[in-house]
Amino acid sequence: MASSNTFFRFKQFVVHQERTAMKVGTDGVLLGAIAQMADEEPTSPRILDIGTGTGLVAIMLAQRFPLATVTAVEIDPDAAGQAVENCQASPFGSRIGVVCADANEFEAAEPFDLIVSNPPYFTDQLQCPDGQRNMARHTVGLSHTALMSIGARLLSPTGRMAVIVPAEAASHLEAEAEKVGLALAIKTTIFSNKRKPARRAICQFCRAENKSATAENELTLLNADGSLTHEYQSVTSDFYLDK
Repeated sequence: MASSNTFFRFKQFVVHQERTAMKVGTDGVLLGAIAQMADEEPTSPRILDIGTGTGLVAIMLAQRFPLATVTAVEIDPDAAGQAVENCQASPFGSRIGVVCADANEFEAAEPFDLIVSNPPYFTDQLQCPDGQRNMARHTVGLSHTALMSIGARLLSPTGRMAVIVPAEAASHLEAEAEKVGLALAIKTTIFSNKRKPARRAICQFCRAENKSATAENELTLLNADGSLTHEYQSVTSDFYLDK
């Protein structure tokens, strides 16, 4: 669920979003809170956020990994400009760089230890007249095939890549990852509540040669009475303001 406010306040930073097509939402917060590095975290981790939008996930990861440098790539100039402002205004701005570029053409001097993406996913639905929103939300610009190819090209040998997708799209993402030498390491299936089918999945990949067993877990956001579950509050406790 996305916020319609012009800004969203977290514990340690504020995200403005009036110039971006896709607003702050639960998907981005979950990705930023759950994405993991390999068991042995590098001394100076390098993180890449593909399609950063407001810069939310990049800022969250900079908060979680205080020794990391974060590169945030965004194709839309308006969104990239707002991401720059949000990142620089955060306490972690000195460790975050925003690049306005097509992720398919993005090159880096060194590989990344963690790559994350909250990619477009309305593949089979009618596109709306708003070109900026289409760019952010439809797979015309960044398909699962392209996204996993970017990951295979830019991921370090022991790195991880975390992607959040609709639950029904997870198997397709896994298949595309396998084609480029990446394997599913961790899968978190996300439910709005237990009365409804799974809503999202966070799939975390490693290079196939480093794969052991796949770890699978679940996260439910709401109790039967509509209140936030303890597990959801625990996962996001470092970010959401106390209510």
